[in-house]
Amino acid sequence: MTLRQAQGSGPQAQGSHPQGSADAAVALFEDLTGHAPAGVWSAPGRVNLIGEHTDYNDGFVLPFAIPQRTYAAAGIRDDGRIRVASTFADGTVEVALDELNTLFPTPDAAEPAVAEWAAYPLGVAWALQLADATGHGVDIAISSDVPVGAGLSSSAAIEGATASALDDLWNAGLDRTALARIGRRAENEAVGAPTGIMDQMASMLGEQDAALFLDCRTLDAHLVPVGVAEAGLAILVIDTGVKHSHATGGYRDRRASCERGAQIMGVPSLRDVSMDDLPRAEQLMDDVTFRRVRHIVTENQRVLDTVRVLRESGATAIGDLLVASHASMRDDFEISVPELDLAVETAMAAGAIGARMTGGGFGGAAIALVEQRTIGAVTEAITAAFTASGFAAPHVFAVSPADGAHRDT
Repeated sequence: MTLRQAQGSGPQAQGSHPQGSADAAVALFEDLTGHAPAGVWSAPGRVNLIGEHTDYNDGFVLPFAIPQRTYAAAGIRDDGRIRVASTFADGTVEVALDELNTLFPTPDAAEPAVAEWAAYPLGVAWALQLADATGHGVDIAISSDVPVGAGLSSSAAIEGATASALDDLWNAGLDRTALARIGRRAENEAVGAPTGIMDQMASMLGEQDAALFLDCRTLDAHLVPVGVAEAGLAILVIDTGVKHSHATGGYRDRRASCERGAQIMGVPSLRDVSMDDLPRAEQLMDDVTFRRVRHIVTENQRVLDTVRVLRESGATAIGDLLVASHASMRDDFEISVPELDLAVETAMAAGAIGARMTGGGFGGAAIALVEQRTIGAVTEAITAAFTASGFAAPHVFAVSPADGAHRDT
């Protein structure tokens, strides 16, 4: 196998273009190849309105795609190699397509075969080949304005943009759900992050002003109108700046606890444990395992309740469910951090309707459902609270449900 990781080329080519833009991806591609790309494809990050860690337990989730996107400028090359570059990492990574299977699945080695950012697009190409989709060599240049490590699924955005580009360039003809599966396989096996499929489905299937009610067992998906704007509300993202990685650490431990709990209960997954089963579970399990199980079971119910309340009463009525979700993640699943707790507590004290951490935890972002007229006051209160606590200033911004992956040009 010949693997090239060229240093010092690529990102510097973006010039005056915003780093996370389609123009930046095109400029990088042109610097890399000397010609224009065949097209530009993009996919969004996502916010999970509610339903955390339920996805890999075959449960229910309610995410929505956000306006922040990852762009992939791509084109065919006249050999059997794939080369990837990005505006957020130095150098390029290049490998023969028929040698990707020597890189993935991720080997049990101290050092990964490629930089983690490159494992996402290369992993997508590998997973597509396993699905009998392949074609000519390709060059792919990536730019993104999805915050990395913030719990907004920058990884699924890379996977979705890459999968959409390769699906077109290789004439694979796969539907969006199939491409979401490709992205999940890349993340699970090429990157080594044991995530569920929620992020990829939200990034591929999102639509404006709607959340995606997803059954992670059947992949049955329904769009649920959120109606935030017409209700005079906004959803704030509070990016704490505390970085996390799903490929390591506590995320794996929580998944293992869930699998242990399902085994104790004699079911395929915690999806099959009901609220009525919790007293028996408490008798059978140690305290930590039980609390992990209780979070998943109650969180599944909160997703179902949130969908019902949105349909019956609208977004103004879901605040208590968001707050209860955060408390469960903080106390039972133990995936919050002081910065996330402070963001949620301060948002609520400043008048938010509801707030919770979002994403896999151990850092990342929280969300707050607020009245539009209070955006400034809530933002100022959170920023002041972080300063008073000695934390780095958070990045606070409003999001609204946006469209999923598509071809831009």
